[in-house]
Amino acid sequence: MKDIYEPGSLTQAIDFHLAHSVGKTPDTASTTDWRLALSRAVRDKLIAPWFEATNRTYAKDRKRVYYLSMEFLLGRILEDAVNNLGLEDDAREALAKHGISFADVVNDEPDAALGNGGLGRLAACFLDSLSCLGIPAYGYGIRYAHGLFRQSFDQGKQVEMAEDWLRHQHNWEFERSECLYDIGFGGEVIETGAQAKWSPSDIVMAQAYDTPVAGWQARWTNTLRLWSAKPKKIFDLDPFNRGEYMQAAAPEVLAETISRVLYPDDSTETGKALRLKQEFFFTSASLQDLLRRFLTHNGDLRALPTKVAIQMNDTHPAIAGPELIRLLSDVHGLSFDDAFDTAQNTLHYTNHTLLPEALEAWDVGLMGSILPRHMQLIERIDDRLSRDVAKSNTSAAPRIVENDVVNMGTLAFTCSRRVNGVSALHTDLMKQTVFSDLHKVYPERILNQTNGVTPRRWLHGCNPGLRDLLNETIGTEWVSDLEQLENIAPLADDPAFRKRFMAIKQDNKRRLADWVAENMNLQISPDAMFDIQIKRIHEYKRQLMNAFETAALANAIRREPDADWTPRVKFFGGKAAPAYIDAKNIIRLINDIAQSINSDPVIGDRLKVVYPPNYNVSLAEMLIPAADLSEQISTAGKEASGTGNMKFALNGAVTIGTLDGANVEICDHVGATNIYIFGMTAAEVHAAREGYVMQDYIDRSPILNEVIEQVRTGFYSPGDPTRHWPVLEKLLRDDYFMVAADFDAYWDAQRRVDGGFANKDAWARMAVLNTALSGWFSSDRTIQGYAKDIWGIDSLAGETE
Repeated sequence: MKDIYEPGSLTQAIDFHLAHSVGKTPDTASTTDWRLALSRAVRDKLIAPWFEATNRTYAKDRKRVYYLSMEFLLGRILEDAVNNLGLEDDAREALAKHGISFADVVNDEPDAALGNGGLGRLAACFLDSLSCLGIPAYGYGIRYAHGLFRQSFDQGKQVEMAEDWLRHQHNWEFERSECLYDIGFGGEVIETGAQAKWSPSDIVMAQAYDTPVAGWQARWTNTLRLWSAKPKKIFDLDPFNRGEYMQAAAPEVLAETISRVLYPDDSTETGKALRLKQEFFFTSASLQDLLRRFLTHNGDLRALPTKVAIQMNDTHPAIAGPELIRLLSDVHGLSFDDAFDTAQNTLHYTNHTLLPEALEAWDVGLMGSILPRHMQLIERIDDRLSRDVAKSNTSAAPRIVENDVVNMGTLAFTCSRRVNGVSALHTDLMKQTVFSDLHKVYPERILNQTNGVTPRRWLHGCNPGLRDLLNETIGTEWVSDLEQLENIAPLADDPAFRKRFMAIKQDNKRRLADWVAENMNLQISPDAMFDIQIKRIHEYKRQLMNAFETAALANAIRREPDADWTPRVKFFGGKAAPAYIDAKNIIRLINDIAQSINSDPVIGDRLKVVYPPNYNVSLAEMLIPAADLSEQISTAGKEASGTGNMKFALNGAVTIGTLDGANVEICDHVGATNIYIFGMTAAEVHAAREGYVMQDYIDRSPILNEVIEQVRTGFYSPGDPTRHWPVLEKLLRDDYFMVAADFDAYWDAQRRVDGGFANKDAWARMAVLNTALSGWFSSDRTIQGYAKDIWGIDSLAGETE
């Protein structure tokens, strides 16, 4: 298909959409109006490659991958699309003709509130790479009206407010009002012989909204299809006519609740029920949709694995196993065994956690009441697992249903052909820990696919200064072949190149410092080390250890203010789940420590602490290019992979971290002399658990003991000395993530960092080498691994008609 606009006609396209889509004239248009017009004009240019990709997939009768994820943390779409299409100069020029700033227009776009952390950002990177590589794919998820939440702070406490990203029209999506599927809950199952019929008591409809996802230079464009819940019965007129207005609207309200908020608080039974309904809602809609597409061109559903590969991103879509079996058997007439074999050869599962409590588990009663037919099928799948266990001649005894709980990780594993970890260490530990029994029964099933990040957003887009330097130095092919960055490695020893590289870093730091001054009324120096930890707040990620070290450094500066300190700005960023009280308490402590340090005239500019509220993708795109030091300090053996660690290294930040997740592989690639590794290994953590007494470590560490005593006596909460006791009580009762055990090693590593940063030439060399040697961590490489080892799918982008 031909583009509907001729080259160079972006100006006319913007003007057209300003008038005909937005309904404004240039002299009355706001920044948002210009953004909507530009978005429509750019979206138009995605249509031709989008249609072409779909038509070629059908014409070649090729296999597709379907990526099921509760989160797709896309961030802003406009600038990414403009960069992928090579339209940045045209867009700047077209807007400048009207006196409009391209940067202002781009920054006006809200982040799509479709995710929380690494899980959703990984899914977004994978969509980008699937399109860049020309692999036919659909992403499937939920179109959350309010996403997770908008975070603010009230006297240091996290406050959650509804996200309003859909307040303006979302110009990147196409509403598919004709694409509707019934999603049932509750009811009863009537069995007649070998046949079963599920009659749900409640039904909502899933409606599709499609967003084109363009690859680099729009050589291929895939689809993100998000589901929004709609009522089966829109409005009940009878109660309305009786004056019962709320009851009349109840069907609509109840249905739309399903797609309203990401991760509803599941500390209550109603919250648990809503979350399970959400997971089933998008999974069932996605499976019905892909089966409809398959049956349009194929007859025998037992051939499904030859045309379809389904990837479950974590356990949220684990209900896909029994639901696909139900659709194949109850709806389409396959026997249970045929349905199970077909489903198992189609489904694949990515595990993202080694924390047993993070592997979802649902009460049998809740599952049976909301999804009665699926509970029956889960029991049959469990029986099949038991037969496989018996055949394996092992001592393993894995069960899906155990102690009146449905273990969704075990269910996902049992129903999948391949199960992958997301870093080499994580995959090895999966075999030894959370899935050790299943690995004995199915020793060929687990494999590794180390995560990656898209260089299009996480270098080319977010770091234009470094992008231009790389383009000038090694050409532009690195954008789609990131390992070409190795070509700048020899230039780490070139003083002129190092100077240019670090000048770009300094510009990025200055931009961030200006943002902090404007938005947080805090002055920070871009000459200081920017030390950044940004990720969701969780005890295993050990923001608390970072906070304690920050407080200890402040104490040291107060004692010797005239010593030769390396100035630092400590950045924290991230949200705590609304029901995660311990994490929210840590946030408040960090903010109180920040308040104390930032107002202390003795400390002055030697140390500042910044915690911007509402951390999101757009904020990350400003923080990461400005980072000197990347904090990756999780308890060894607990972080599956991480992707923030990759983004920081790619942008020339030096890592301080434990040998956890992908830190191990980053260390291997950038070299042990270009990273600061500290603390216990995963094996040492495991060995230390027996007989671990936190107080012993505190007693041996005067530095840590002083900080804990300050927290206990209210040094960081004047007038409210007991405010942070819950943090200490939890830590002293159960320091499961070994903050105390690793603290002194962390403190010592930070002092080595001080010395390293003071040697500007040596630090610049490390920074250049981190960028040069991080090319392996491209999500393109990861997706190529999935395509070869798991999905059995080839690229179509380079094929001729």
